[in-house]
Amino acid sequence: MRGHGKVALAIAGTAVAAAASTAWPVAAGTASTGGWVLVDQEDFDRPLRIDGAPWRLDPQGRRSPWNVDAFDDDGEAWRKISGPLFARRLATLNVFRKRVAFGRGGWLTAEIAAVDKDRDGRPDSRPGLSTARLPGGQRVGRISEPSWDAGVLIRPTRPLPPRYRVEMTLRGLGFGGKRHGTFDYGGRHNGYTKEPCKTRYPWTFQGALPGKERCDYPDVTRENGFYYLTILDYATPAPHGNPGIHFRRKVIMDGYYSDDARWKNAGTCDPKTRRIYRTFEGTFNGVNALFPRGDLFRETANNNISNEYYIKTRCGNVSMDKPYGPGNRFEGHLTSAELQPQLMPKAAYRFAVERGRTGYTLEMSGPFLHIGQATLRVHHDFVEDGRPIWHYNQTPGEYDGRFDRRLVHRGPAGTYTTEHSWPKGSAYPDSFIIGDPHLNYYEGTADVDDVRLYVPR
Repeated sequence: MRGHGKVALAIAGTAVAAAASTAWPVAAGTASTGGWVLVDQEDFDRPLRIDGAPWRLDPQGRRSPWNVDAFDDDGEAWRKISGPLFARRLATLNVFRKRVAFGRGGWLTAEIAAVDKDRDGRPDSRPGLSTARLPGGQRVGRISEPSWDAGVLIRPTRPLPPRYRVEMTLRGLGFGGKRHGTFDYGGRHNGYTKEPCKTRYPWTFQGALPGKERCDYPDVTRENGFYYLTILDYATPAPHGNPGIHFRRKVIMDGYYSDDARWKNAGTCDPKTRRIYRTFEGTFNGVNALFPRGDLFRETANNNISNEYYIKTRCGNVSMDKPYGPGNRFEGHLTSAELQPQLMPKAAYRFAVERGRTGYTLEMSGPFLHIGQATLRVHHDFVEDGRPIWHYNQTPGEYDGRFDRRLVHRGPAGTYTTEHSWPKGSAYPDSFIIGDPHLNYYEGTADVDDVRLYVPR
């Protein structure tokens, strides 16, 4: 099996060096399943040494170890569309980080970040990743995020192989959604504690908001979520302000637990009856299985900083730039199934992504609402019916430049132009994330187990 060479990574018009990687070695005596052989796994049976690691101040700028591209936390794109106002907003806070390798040979990395809003030299909260024991004795990795202004991710330390299957098991979820028919439980609303001034400051898709201070920015507590398993197009994912990740996702399996009015016409698939019901009639514990399109971008207030999506479910396929179909009252989004968090940890859910010769497969297994125990799988070719999966190519030879285009990102103070969003000669390594990649959204806890990586037999 061939390994990764060092490649130039073109993301949003900025060249980023991808980490060099060799072929993943197959450990002696490892298990195999369904044509895949296990090369690495983490079952969280041993204590982790992550929470005790020291915090590091992110220096920001191009020399930062966490710098990505023009859409980074302090990126050129935001400065162009916001003018000096964004720089002034960003100067009101610091970001502290940890980057800690763990697992056999350090094959996984924990990326943890927290905001220091009063600039007193320490993070305002203590997010982390540690081992915990469930009531039945099972050990898990517990992602803990006590405040929305922080993020915790698990990612591979080096880019994924050309072909792979990666999977994880979810044994507990406390990042919002309804329980017993309400968003209010455990002294929280939608998973958030009830302090005031929980806003998306300072990062929005429009850049800095003129005339608004921190507490005037839009409230986030109606929008909680968690990334079960998602593939990004660069080697070192870490938590950042939420807009940037919308330009970096290859395939997505996440939960977005929101009753915001803009989702009032969204639908959710009942995988048993294969009929779509109104998302607002469900439990807000859905799984989004999405294929970001590399040929279509949102032209509204998001300013081309988000791809449109193609969604495949048991209820049919949907391109999110169009209504669901003639006479269908649903539009805006289609969720593939709903979890039942109250069944965990006795029950569990497994999420897997496979990259094969022709495309990506998304898989989820567990006791879903309406259908019970089931395995749901959907596949999309790298290019299917003229639709490309965004930045699917790991090497320049896998792509000929046909979907390259110029994107203009508009804001209140100006514009930023991505001259080449997907040029010929570009390449994008695969890296998965589990957790919360946002520094200004999401709050809660999750129990993760059995992170596994397979390669073809």
